[in-house]
Amino acid sequence: MPAVNAVLRLGDVDKEAVIVLLARYGLQLEQVADNDSIPGSYWHEDEAGIIGLTVLARHDTPLHSILHESCHIICMDETRRAVLHTDAGGEYAEEDAVCYLQILLANLIPGFGLERMWQDMDAWGYTFRLGSAQRWFQEDADDARAWLIQHGLLTSNGDFIFQLRQ
Repeated sequence: MPAVNAVLRLGDVDKEAVIVLLARYGLQLEQVADNDSIPGSYWHEDEAGIIGLTVLARHDTPLHSILHESCHIICMDETRRAVLHTDAGGEYAEEDAVCYLQILLANLIPGFGLERMWQDMDAWGYTFRLGSAQRWFQEDADDARAWLIQHGLLTSNGDFIFQLRQ
């Protein structure tokens, strides 16, 4: 994992913008006290947790982690979402769609954006065939975009639908 300040964190941006974005999908951001364990965190430490429709985070939780876990909730089917606690599961195609959607959603948080998301994903250690999040997104992610369109999460024009996968 990267050094503490290597990635943008919840405390570095307007938390209200994150709350509003997640609420558009019917998700809730629950802030955990500093230094407390984050319930529902698969990676533990400062990484976001997921339980049902709630994303749990601390002030020091990386934004990419909050969006990644949120996108898992958005992209999973209703059956898995109904029992969601900690491990999102899912297949490779869904994981790619999660990564693609989190990159797009970064543009909706002032002070974050695509470029910073790519940088933070690389710093954290996401791995892509082409060696970087940016190259994957720009050159190798057509299947992830198609998956999001097929499952009613993006329009064919790339506009957000702001609903959970049915």
